[in-house]
Amino acid sequence: MLSASDLRRAVGGRDLWQGLNLNVAAGDRVAVTGPSGSGKTLLLRALAGLDPLEGGEVKLQGRSQSRWPMPEYRSKVMYLPQRPAFGQGTVLDELKRPFCLKIHSSRAFPLDEAERWLAALNRPDFLNLSVTTLSGGEGQLLALVRALLLGPSVLLLDEATASLDPDATRAAEAALDQWCAAGPVRALVWVSHDPAQRARVATRELPVVLR
Repeated sequence: MLSASDLRRAVGGRDLWQGLNLNVAAGDRVAVTGPSGSGKTLLLRALAGLDPLEGGEVKLQGRSQSRWPMPEYRSKVMYLPQRPAFGQGTVLDELKRPFCLKIHSSRAFPLDEAERWLAALNRPDFLNLSVTTLSGGEGQLLALVRALLLGPSVLLLDEATASLDPDATRAAEAALDQWCAAGPVRALVWVSHDPAQRARVATRELPVVLR
């Protein structure tokens, strides 16, 4: 599905890592590990086509990242940051917004599915809240539901549940597990500072070692 070979990333003239390889198959749940400052976020952003690399190649479905139209690529390999950004309006407005983009416009907004995911996350009355009033954890849940509705092949999670309380974290993990298992070509790549969470959600780990 998604592969990376001989990746190199430098910041300020210093290599963070080099010779980094990754293969993500359907159904994989990969935890990216490493010390603070090792470039885990930069790796996820590079896999999503958001940041440049100094060397190496990323491929999706055997096709080089550089040969994909980037909107199509990012619809298939989606980055979920720790602090998602939103526009104005309600949660419902924000969930609908990406379906106005050309890459997603062929699909009608799946309101029933949105309501099911919100119920699974114990937020059944969430849709009419203003996004400007959401807490950090509520913003993470909104971003998670938005990503699940858009249906990427690979979801890159960068501390995407870090602001949630334990019950909400477990609900989010269960939703992601259910989403990943429900599709034939889906996978998760996690960055989490919590070793207990990594043990729960990951089938294997990818260490990122500072050079």
